[in-house]
Amino acid sequence: MLVFKFGGASVKDAPGVINLANVVGRYAGKQLLVVVSAMGKTTNALERLTNAYVNGEGDVHELFEEIKAYHFHILSELFETGHPVFDEVANAFVEIDWMIEDEPHDDYDFIYDQIVSIGELVSTRIVNAWLNQQGIASKWLDVRGYIHTDNTYREGVVDWDKTRASIQNDLPDMLEKSVVVTQGFLGGTSENFTTTLGREGSDYTASIIASCIGAESVTTWKDVPGILNADPKHFADTIKFDELSYQEAIEMTYYGASVIHPKTIKPLQNAGIPLLVKPFTDPDASGTVIKDNVVNSFAKPVIIVKQKQVLLSVSAKDYSFISESHLSEIFGLFAANHVKVNVMQTSALSFTACIDLVPGRFEKLLAALKLVFKVKYNDDLTLITLRHYTDEALAEITEGKTVLMKQTNRNTAQVVIK
Repeated sequence: MLVFKFGGASVKDAPGVINLANVVGRYAGKQLLVVVSAMGKTTNALERLTNAYVNGEGDVHELFEEIKAYHFHILSELFETGHPVFDEVANAFVEIDWMIEDEPHDDYDFIYDQIVSIGELVSTRIVNAWLNQQGIASKWLDVRGYIHTDNTYREGVVDWDKTRASIQNDLPDMLEKSVVVTQGFLGGTSENFTTTLGREGSDYTASIIASCIGAESVTTWKDVPGILNADPKHFADTIKFDELSYQEAIEMTYYGASVIHPKTIKPLQNAGIPLLVKPFTDPDASGTVIKDNVVNSFAKPVIIVKQKQVLLSVSAKDYSFISESHLSEIFGLFAANHVKVNVMQTSALSFTACIDLVPGRFEKLLAALKLVFKVKYNDDLTLITLRHYTDEALAEITEGKTVLMKQTNRNTAQVVIK
């Protein structure tokens, strides 16, 4: 059994959906589960809609109409008027209609998950309908009934025992009869609310299902030829890895490599399932295979860029040394507000951390820290990580930049720049 994951770029328009069906059609006779992300930049658009609804910034209904128009335009290019998928998509959007007519719930993360999740519910309806129209027997599956999470909205924690039982109970029979199309990024709580698994979490969805059902492999279809040592949008002369070890892939994703969600690799490694990263425009290309027993050599450093960073410096109000008890309290506040540390340093009088700027969470963390500590911060920064760095590469990356933090060890260098 194979698991395929198609990202938003691969289904951003009608030709993309047609191409997806062509790729799936090449695997006739194979049991196949297809995980699909929201179309194009829909998640970004739904995030803007959520912010407009919660904060009263912008025209909520105008933003919503643009999102609907985008999807119905794709529908009109694929299907004749009157096809049942038009109603299926309209019914999915009704959930947002109902929500934005009420006053906002006081939990931003809860609202976010209920609205943003509609992108995947709609994209999979369209893909499923197109596969069936092309003669590829396909069944739409609501993943929220199979990936069970706690109530940590925007980063649901998977209940593995319950998830495994649900998947193993139902999916084998479904896959015997047809291709199964389901949503990436989503989970469900015991109260039947929607959760998301973290931004770009569709890879993780594919990994969860594959590990629970013992898939032969997972393939994530991307708009790049495989995993590169750097983002070709920002760096010239990138090189592709034909193979990567699970360990190296985990390191790369931990530091922010966006080609794979950070949580994707571990379930596959535990189950011994290889992950293939291949270009959806060239299905015959070799791409990159992530698996066990690979020894990598690195002719160039791996360069990972994370933007929208904040550098926080925390110190005691009485100017005392930063002690273990201070650090325990600081990390407790980070954990309570679901804020991850990308790189950190301590000195006698301060603790400094670089974090992602996640609206809502950052403000809550800042307010909580200020109750106990003195806090300074810089925002709109960039964190650059170089795996297997050289001094020359590090110097080139930082040339002409203001470096606010620098940290190196045997294999990795990290710099926060302005």
